[in-house]
Amino acid sequence: MTQDRRHSIAVKVGSVIIGGCNPVVVQSMTNTDTADANATAKQVQQLATAGSELVRITVNTDEAAAMVATIREKLDSAGCYVPLVGDFHYNGHKLLIDYPECAQALAKYRINPGNVGFGKKKDNQFAIMIEQAILHNKPVRIGVNWGSLDQQLLTKMMDENAKQSTSSSADEVMQEALIISALQSAEQAEDIGLSRDNIILSCKVSGVQKLISVYRDIAQRCDYALHLGLTEAGMGSKGIVASTASIGVLLQEGIGDTIRISLTPEPGGDRCNEVIVAQEILQTMGLRSFTPLVTACPGCGRTTSTVFQELADNIQAYVRSQMPIWREKYNGVEEMNLAVMGCIVNGPGESKHADIGISLPGAGENPSAPVFIDGKKTITLRGDNIAEDFRKIVDDYVENKYSIK
Repeated sequence: MTQDRRHSIAVKVGSVIIGGCNPVVVQSMTNTDTADANATAKQVQQLATAGSELVRITVNTDEAAAMVATIREKLDSAGCYVPLVGDFHYNGHKLLIDYPECAQALAKYRINPGNVGFGKKKDNQFAIMIEQAILHNKPVRIGVNWGSLDQQLLTKMMDENAKQSTSSSADEVMQEALIISALQSAEQAEDIGLSRDNIILSCKVSGVQKLISVYRDIAQRCDYALHLGLTEAGMGSKGIVASTASIGVLLQEGIGDTIRISLTPEPGGDRCNEVIVAQEILQTMGLRSFTPLVTACPGCGRTTSTVFQELADNIQAYVRSQMPIWREKYNGVEEMNLAVMGCIVNGPGESKHADIGISLPGAGENPSAPVFIDGKKTITLRGDNIAEDFRKIVDDYVENKYSIK
């Protein structure tokens, strides 16, 4: 069982609340040029439809900042009200002042204290961004990243460590520098006037064990809401496994209020995959429900037919495509469980445990597939239209089982 959630301060981001006793929030980020308002609005809408509850966009140029309000208007016109988060680096202080409509259209600002400014300009430029957040009543994520850590702070801590009789390792000093950078920046923001319930922290690294260690540490040292994620998870199965291994451990310990899975898309791949992975981490851990889960066996020597594999893929894709409709119409449909099994060994048992299950006969190329609904065998499907017939059974079950909103 998961432990009780760590106590954190609740932060309101548009219509979404992060932290406190609220569910862990899924977020994502576009990879379009924000200056292209049409492309960015389209991708934001795709991510929101997939289930992203916040979407971050890059705000790095005058052209990008000038389009943020237009993007917000396009989304609102399309009935997509997902909060937008502005990702600022280097010139955020200037863009927020020069484009007040951008500052107002965003629901949250992300500030990296490692590159908000350098030398004598750093504190002033950080203060300008915090003052803009206060002016527009926006929360801020202070996002520290080990790839862009405040070098002045790190050098100072490394020098101090070298003078100690029992010095720490370079990794230990860097971990402490990440945490100190986040906590000191949060304290500085509060001194300027930003309230604690408008601050979220993150300390991102790209290594699984380092991420777990950093967040365990910072979670004990503050009550700010925490954003979890590997800073560069990687591509494909590597990125999914690394994210699941690290974030899963932390969530199991009650650490984390919002997550983002930073997957590198396959060439031409779907950006929405990172949203699906985030949802599936939370749902398989029993923390939230987003879409009906499909249980399917891996196949073995008893399942030389590919019918069950094709059916499992078909049904998983179908319930995901239907969820935007079902979510708006039916209460609790996201908690439905389906099973598509490949042979008679575990098939009937798994199917009986699901809300709806189908058990194919293994090697048979002309399957006779019993269907179980709420644990009882109700019908046997045969022929070439098993997938279509099973989808119809699912549709009827949803319509009859779940109350209309």
